[in-house]
Amino acid sequence: MYPSATPPREVKIGDAAAFAGTTPRAIRHYHQIGLLPEPERGGDGRRRYGYDDMIRLLWIRKMSEAGISLDDMRAAFDEARDVEDVLGRLEETLAAQEADIKRQRAAVQRLRAVGSPLGLLSPLVTDRLSHLPPGALRPSDLDALLVTERIFGPLGAAIQASVFITLATHPGLRAEADRLDAADAALDDTVDPHDPQVEELAAQHCAHHKALLQAIEAAGLDVAEEKLFEIYDADLTGDEEDTQMSAFEAVTKMPYGFSAARTRCIELTARLLHGDLSEGS
Repeated sequence: MYPSATPPREVKIGDAAAFAGTTPRAIRHYHQIGLLPEPERGGDGRRRYGYDDMIRLLWIRKMSEAGISLDDMRAAFDEARDVEDVLGRLEETLAAQEADIKRQRAAVQRLRAVGSPLGLLSPLVTDRLSHLPPGALRPSDLDALLVTERIFGPLGAAIQASVFITLATHPGLRAEADRLDAADAALDDTVDPHDPQVEELAAQHCAHHKALLQAIEAAGLDVAEEKLFEIYDADLTGDEEDTQMSAFEAVTKMPYGFSAARTRCIELTARLLHGDLSEGS
């Protein structure tokens, strides 16, 4: 007797996987991520797959072979009405990914051209620092610029670059900055916030800041800062500001792990500087 060639109305997961060229484990994963709707179970508690399920499995396999991610497939299937619509949605997704890849390549090319992590900062910042010799900027300088760019945007970091240009070209100011950094680090949790050394260190920070400003003005870097506003305003696309959180919100989300004494030193320094600025105005 010849076996019947009549196709079944439904098949179990093993047969579905064998026909589609995949595995039962993969099909279960498709169910878990919402790529393939889970079919009803038969009286024996096992899943039963019908024609529409098999068609979906075949399309999933073809798209996988084309290098399309499961997440992109799921999004396309959720929004599309038929296969042609699915492919159209996928093409849109791939086009967007292609644009992202081009931007990423441009960033990497800029990084390679600069030859240091400085290339990962915005061009507005990189351009200000590009004349410095290799090694003039410390990793901590770049870290600070990265944080400033995140909080205040490229313009804020480009203006702050004047400080690091000055430190890189004035060994005496750099040495004093290192001394102050070491003193800051010594203000750990064992130091009382109202210890006299906290106020003394704040006064030293204020004096160092004044010396930095004088050096910045002497080098004409303050004039360059004013020109930055014109450049930035001309390059602003209009929706960059909408994508950035407010400076206050950003500051409250960036942890530093400072002790109470160090935090008070920062506050006192700010007050001293504000008082000097008020007197100067």
